[in-house]
Amino acid sequence: MKARIHVTLKNGVLDPQGKAIGHALAGLGFAGIGEVRQGKFIELELAERDKNCARESVDAMCRKLLANTVIENYTIEIAD
Repeated sequence: MKARIHVTLKNGVLDPQGKAIGHALAGLGFAGIGEVRQGKFIELELAERDKNCARESVDAMCRKLLANTVIENYTIEIAD
C-alpha cells in the first residue's frame, strides 16, 4: 500500500521560496504567472493492509513529523 502526502503552507503564511520561484520564472521569460506557492510531496510504502489503519497511521506521522500543523496543511491519499 502507498501513501501520498501533499504538504502546503496555510493561506496567509508568507512563502519566500514561492516568491523566489516566481521571480526566477519571470526572469526566464515566462509571463502571466501570478502568486507561486511551493510545498512538498512525500510518498511512503506501507506494510499495512487496512486502508483505515494506514490513513490513521499516516495522519499521526504528519501531525508528529511530516507537517508543521501551525503553518502547514496536508492531504493524504492511500492507494493499493
